[in-house]
Amino acid sequence: MASSDDGSERAGRPAKTSVAGSDPPRIAAEGIPAVTADQMREVDRAMVEDLHIELLQMMENAGRNLADLALRVFGPTSVMLLAGRGGNGGGGLAAARHLHNRGVAVTVTLARDESKFTPVTLRQLDILRRMGVPISHEPVGADLIVDALIGYSLHGDPAGRAAELIEWANRQPAPVLSLDAPSGLDVTTGRPGSPCVRATATMTLALPKTGLLVASAQVGRLYLADISVPGLLYERMGLRVGEPFAGAAVVELCS
Repeated sequence: MASSDDGSERAGRPAKTSVAGSDPPRIAAEGIPAVTADQMREVDRAMVEDLHIELLQMMENAGRNLADLALRVFGPTSVMLLAGRGGNGGGGLAAARHLHNRGVAVTVTLARDESKFTPVTLRQLDILRRMGVPISHEPVGADLIVDALIGYSLHGDPAGRAAELIEWANRQPAPVLSLDAPSGLDVTTGRPGSPCVRATATMTLALPKTGLLVASAQVGRLYLADISVPGLLYERMGLRVGEPFAGAAVVELCS
């Protein structure tokens, strides 16, 4: 992997923490129920409305786990993060903060004007600006590209700036790590839109989505991350999940 010229040497930045090669534990995918986009919407709704676990808390868990996974598997000195306007983008922006704090040179490019961002995602962006993390209109090459453009809420093919950034990511020689799902993929059916990110690895949240299990060409290696969904919530939905995160907050799913 190429190194940035000034990533860990820049004044005021901590030395980069890298543990590349220390992959998360592996567990069998068949032992964990997969959910559709509608079921995942219900999980998110119940988290906020029934249990008062706020989106900002879930974003923080997603972002910290994504940053940890990026360092463990890829060990980048530089990261180009592509962020959408909603919850997926907010989780990516939280990951950018954690990566920056651990000495990685992070640059962020936005898929929409920030006036279109949801309030919690805009808050994550505001934190990065206050920290001095570069926000670039055009994406730049890096050791790792993080795709946080579109989550499970996709309807139809990506369009506009998001589509342009997906096509840019697919042209890069660097690996791509997608948050929750490769942008452009229907997480229920596994149908890739036009365009669709071709990820090296995907870290999905809470439970695997049905479409991710049938779209390995777009998903790459599939990881599952804990965002602190209580087992009680799954029980109320009739799902038997067990304890996939008993040993680690992020696990790799294998067939």
